Amino acid sequence: MSRTIESPFVLDLERYAESIKSRRSINLFEPELVPDSLIQAAIEVARWAPNHKKTEPWYFHILGPETRRKTIGLITEIKSAGQPDTFRAGVAARLNAVPGWLVITCDVSEDVIRQMEDFAACSCAAQNLMLYLWAAGVGVKWTTGKVVRDERLLKILGIDTGTRMIVGLFWYGYPGMVPEQTRKPVTEISTVLD
Repeated sequence: MSRTIESPFVLDLERYAESIKSRRSINLFEPELVPDSLIQAAIEVARWAPNHKKTEPWYFHILGPETRRKTIGLITEIKSAGQPDTFRAGVAARLNAVPGWLVITCDVSEDVIRQMEDFAACSCAAQNLMLYLWAAGVGVKWTTGKVVRDERLLKILGIDTGTRMIVGLFWYGYPGMVPEQTRKPVTEISTVLD
């Protein structure tokens, strides 16, 4: 017997599935800025992610011009270590072309299990945010690397070391190009157990 969930809206599952499957990490953006109201709406949706024991361990940092400038400087320094000035200039130019920057952080816990659960919850929140923005025509790239493990980024964000950890940097904007992508078939990644 099939069950229907009572909902205030009718969901077109095929369109919903296509929206999820079509989402891509965007590396090239148009220069047009995304309205702040759309980012706030995406955070509103993101915060409804599942979180064990209702810890709500996430925090969203929208980078303004000065914080963005300092963050770009740090990333450029890290990525360009030992490289020629032309490489450094290229890194800085690429980063300065990203119209929107957001950082998601997670509460730090001494309990290893809780830390894993909270990080997983923040990852779910990140996916909610990216899917909402994608449905609105905005692309996102979730990036990590050395910079998210560098305490200087926490300092730039005004966060005390040991209180929060960085889940990722999220670049966002209107896509300049949407890359193609494939996935393994479901039969290769799932098993029905007895």
